[in-house]
Amino acid sequence: MSSDDRSTPRSTNDPGQPPLIPADPSHWSRDLPTPERALAIGAHPDDVEFGAGGTLARWAAAGCRVMHLVCTDGSKGTWDASADTAELVLRRREEQREANRLLNGGQATEVVFLDRIDGELTADREARSAVARVIRELRPDVVLGHDPWKRYRLHPDHREAGRLACEGIVAARDPHFFPEHGLRPHRPEHLLLWEADEPNHVEDVAGHLGTKLAALEAHLSQFESTMHAVDGEGLEAFRTRIRRRASELGAPLGIDGAEVFHLMSDL
Repeated sequence: MSSDDRSTPRSTNDPGQPPLIPADPSHWSRDLPTPERALAIGAHPDDVEFGAGGTLARWAAAGCRVMHLVCTDGSKGTWDASADTAELVLRRREEQREANRLLNGGQATEVVFLDRIDGELTADREARSAVARVIRELRPDVVLGHDPWKRYRLHPDHREAGRLACEGIVAARDPHFFPEHGLRPHRPEHLLLWEADEPNHVEDVAGHLGTKLAALEAHLSQFESTMHAVDGEGLEAFRTRIRRRASELGAPLGIDGAEVFHLMSDL
């Protein structure tokens, strides 16, 4: 395998924006109007930046309030068997807050942590209630999350976090779900699922990949495991990989850089 091949992995389990399965994107929708408030729901710290960092950066630059909900504590996010996992959890919290601040152009917004144990997330009633409560409290126009129906997915937390995004919307919108919240129901206008098994929507992020990369690189604890960026050469290869994937996803539509999703608007 050449070094160029290594910089462009083709795995269905690439984080966030995996390679596009051959499809005709000519009928896809493009570029939602900038929402006032967007809530991105990730399984782990850094998942949101991989999946939708460019889109969120573009919206934030146009005035959107970009908010994060992280479902797990990220405690298994290291290859160091002797790591202090309690310290890792605290570190990853701060990394996520910094990524949020960078996506929002230097102004930090809401970052909510459910603190489920990394690798043990389940879309149970308690977690669904917690996600619905956050949606009712933050009242986003758009929710973003993992595609829970993606085939051949290895990481169970991604599937379960995707389920929670979908099921949390249903619970948040309907008044007879979790009335104990004491909050008004809220129905977002759109749901965007990244890692989409059947994408039908594209966002032009060509001018915002620098911000996406800056937000990703805020997750310093993940340089070895997820980003394979243990030195300067590795970091440059990672940056090239992210930019190249965005270019590949946009090429069929004549876009210099893109993120693709499955869009659901009948919520």
